[in-house]
Amino acid sequence: MHAITDAALLDRMFFALADVHRRGMLDRLSRGPASVSELAQPLGIALPSAVKHLAVLEQGGFVASRKEGRVRTYIAEPKALDAMEAWVARRKGLLIAQFDRLDAYLAEQQGKAKR
Repeated sequence: MHAITDAALLDRMFFALADVHRRGMLDRLSRGPASVSELAQPLGIALPSAVKHLAVLEQGGFVASRKEGRVRTYIAEPKALDAMEAWVARRKGLLIAQFDRLDAYLAEQQGKAKR
């Protein structure tokens, strides 16, 4: 993926997860498919608000929907977390490398101080 595309995708993903209602919906969807009303009811939000939250989750790649008759059902997309995991792993690797260099430098300085 292109860096700009990666950044835009990560922005949408982190934005999607920034809201407690959307995280609650994802938690519910991790147990299986659900309709809009099944997702809205336990959170105490109105259906139009739930639909807006679900649109943000869909734009972030966390959910997919299908319509059967008058009922729209949502399912979780577990692969969506792969991009976030890769981003976090890269950052973690960079931080670990920085701390390893700091450890080496401090050990070198301590060795010089003992001479």
